[in-house]
Amino acid sequence: VAPAAILCTGAAAQDYPSRTLRMVVPFAPGGASDLVARILQPRFTELLKQQVVVDNRSGAAGNIGVEVAAKANPDGYTILLGNVGTMAINANIFTKFPVKPLADLMPVTQVVDVAGSLVVHPALPAKSVKELIAHMKANPGKLNYGSPAPSSANTLEMHMFMLATGTQAQQVNYKGGAGPAMIGLLGNEVQVMFTTFSSSVSHVKTGRARILAFCAEKRHPNFPDIASTGEAGLKGYDGGTWFSVVTRAGTPPAIVDALNQEIITALATQDLKERFTAIGFDIRTSTPNEFARFIRDDMARVAKVIKSSGIKAE
Repeated sequence: VAPAAILCTGAAAQDYPSRTLRMVVPFAPGGASDLVARILQPRFTELLKQQVVVDNRSGAAGNIGVEVAAKANPDGYTILLGNVGTMAINANIFTKFPVKPLADLMPVTQVVDVAGSLVVHPALPAKSVKELIAHMKANPGKLNYGSPAPSSANTLEMHMFMLATGTQAQQVNYKGGAGPAMIGLLGNEVQVMFTTFSSSVSHVKTGRARILAFCAEKRHPNFPDIASTGEAGLKGYDGGTWFSVVTRAGTPPAIVDALNQEIITALATQDLKERFTAIGFDIRTSTPNEFARFIRDDMARVAKVIKSSGIKAE
């Protein structure tokens, strides 16, 4: 039986892919995860010569989509667009969640990094990070901040900001990811939030939101006119968020390698490079083993931040 199973697995890998693939996005449309998926999907479909369908499965801080991918058949036809929240943060907060990223999911490759941005509603008088801190200290607890989930990078960054600056703001939770939270800021339901630059850039350009800083030690080389949090004396905001492709654990290594190579090929094309660069993304690719080590290291980094901030799942 064992040799027969090996032959079947090898044949399946040689024929891969022979039908439609599903790319699970564990957040609602409108956020950075969905944007990355929509940029990747056409080129990925072209290279694989099979349709790739984006399947938004939002809820529970991304855990619903993660569970869908973790319970799929281990055949490479269901892939998950993971990020720092679903792959590194959730495992440190939702301790009873049955999915263990490095046990139940197979890393394929990192895809892109994107810097975080500190944005405010334009009605707020603050024009810089220092002015925002002064305003919050003069009005303790009067501002609302958007929170996609207690386990999101956005929420971690806001908690770090308040701890570092001795300020207070009221948390307003949104379901579905950064997209709905950003809509809350545009409607002035919340006045401040940390979000990926890709989620804020179009609204900043139209004047519906104001960006105060990139979450980095230094200014972004592609956007030198935008300040950094490091300039304001804030340390530890270099993480931003990262996005990746993973699939079900147990997927044949030949299929994982095929996915890895096709994704790297897609990201090397000039049009994808230009599209991602224009909205503040930096392309990052890796081998499956390299990416597994990266996830392990980032889970350890995030655990320290969560412990210091006292964030817990709600």
